[in-house]
Amino acid sequence: MTGQADGAGRIRRARPDAARARLALATAAGEEQAVAIARALVEERLAACVNLIPNIRSIYRWRGAVEDDREWLLLIKTTAAQYKKMERRILEMHSYETPEVIELSIAGGSARYLRWLCETAAPVKLSRRPPARG
Repeated sequence: MTGQADGAGRIRRARPDAARARLALATAAGEEQAVAIARALVEERLAACVNLIPNIRSIYRWRGAVEDDREWLLLIKTTAAQYKKMERRILEMHSYETPEVIELSIAGGSARYLRWLCETAAPVKLSRRPPARG
């Protein structure tokens, strides 16, 4: 395991699941779009959980003008292995020309939660059964 020094110089061990866990941020134009994206990501196991935060105010520059819009923020808990597929799925579903999708590494957290996150946002493994004999 790798470690990182804390403020007191002690080495804090990184948890294996923390190294795989990711937090992604995305915005949506409204509730309907935010819910549709969140449900698709969780149902398709591209995310373990998505928190929806309504009515954020975004001020940004777009095509030379300063814009001021209300949006919904999606806090998406996923894994490094699922991130690219999750990002592609958001881009497929989104109405924006250039949607915000940002990946953040998770340095640590509750071991049980991180284990759940990594197990839940994993592709379903289909068991291979031998062909039936008849």
